Amino acid sequence: MNKRDYYEVLGVGKSADENEVRKAYRKLAMQHHPDRNPDDPSAEDKFKEATEAYEVLKDPQKRQAYDQFGHAGVSGQGFGGGSPFGGGGIDLEEALRSFMQDFGGFDSFFGGGGRRRSSRPDRSGRDLRVRLKLDLLEVFRGVTRTVKIRKNVLCETCSGSGRKAGSRPSSCRTCQGAGEVRTVRRTLLGQFVDVRACPDCHGEGEVLKSPCGDCQGEGRVQGTETLTVKVPPGVSTGDYIPLRGQGEAGLRGGPAGDVIVVIEVGEHDLFERVQKSDLFLELPVSVGLLALGGKIEVPTLDGKALLKIPAGTQTHELFRLRGKGLPQLNSRVHGNLIVRLIIWTPQKPEKEEKELLKRLDELQSKRVPSPGTKN
Repeated sequence: MNKRDYYEVLGVGKSADENEVRKAYRKLAMQHHPDRNPDDPSAEDKFKEATEAYEVLKDPQKRQAYDQFGHAGVSGQGFGGGSPFGGGGIDLEEALRSFMQDFGGFDSFFGGGGRRRSSRPDRSGRDLRVRLKLDLLEVFRGVTRTVKIRKNVLCETCSGSGRKAGSRPSSCRTCQGAGEVRTVRRTLLGQFVDVRACPDCHGEGEVLKSPCGDCQGEGRVQGTETLTVKVPPGVSTGDYIPLRGQGEAGLRGGPAGDVIVVIEVGEHDLFERVQKSDLFLELPVSVGLLALGGKIEVPTLDGKALLKIPAGTQTHELFRLRGKGLPQLNSRVHGNLIVRLIIWTPQKPEKEEKELLKRLDELQSKRVPSPGTKN
């Protein structure tokens, strides 16, 4: 499929500066982010397309190459240090990582960027990323899995307060509990006020005189936790499941971060996944079945299906078993199973097989068409 012009994708002109490119991308990413469009399967593709265009146009060298040679100029260059995007595009994980790096995570991206920042330090816990490997059968059925992660958990001794039992924090004397100190400077140009985080309480406005002995006043300690992840049928590599509030515990009662479970689907011995929900199977059959026609059982992910083969079928012909592929994500619709029939040739034919094959070769050698002629 031909890619759209990157300037057209972002809706900016070729003279747009970096700030205009950034604003245009942020608007599109907010509009098409998969979290905001769970019922729109096209939103993910639009989000990835916008991210791919942004990654090229924000980089001066990539943008120059694109302006000069088009998509061929950036084909094969690494996207964010990962897979090349010049050919098959980017996956959702790469697109999410890109906007999280540039826009400071989920909270600031979804509306938090316009709020006035407090001078007090952010006590929020870190977001964690976990990879969950699935096989194709689990993708077909959906699965509930558990993952065990090491992280900062709430200190049970102080219940996350960071204080010893019975103690209370004291208001910082330096900033009088404001968390910031102001310095007034007078110059020839007038009076300037410099506002900085308080050096004694580090912007918190409070001082712990009796910190908890187990967490050293942080309100959190190192631990492990087992989380349950419910994976719906039809997921693909690069899809992700956010577990809100399941990340690292915040500092002294601050909000916990999130856990982002990134899906990774392994290869199957028989089936190859093509596109999102279609499967491909290469099935060896005898020359007699192709020549005479008949019926054959074809393996599927949930059992077997009967395939009718017409007489005179040629090797490598494709057949479609509708509805025998993978389920589409958040839908009851299933994709198709594409079956390619190939002639099976015995490596060590038995005596009776040799005789029959010799006789068949004698008969068929007279009928084999010359190159360029039809059968």
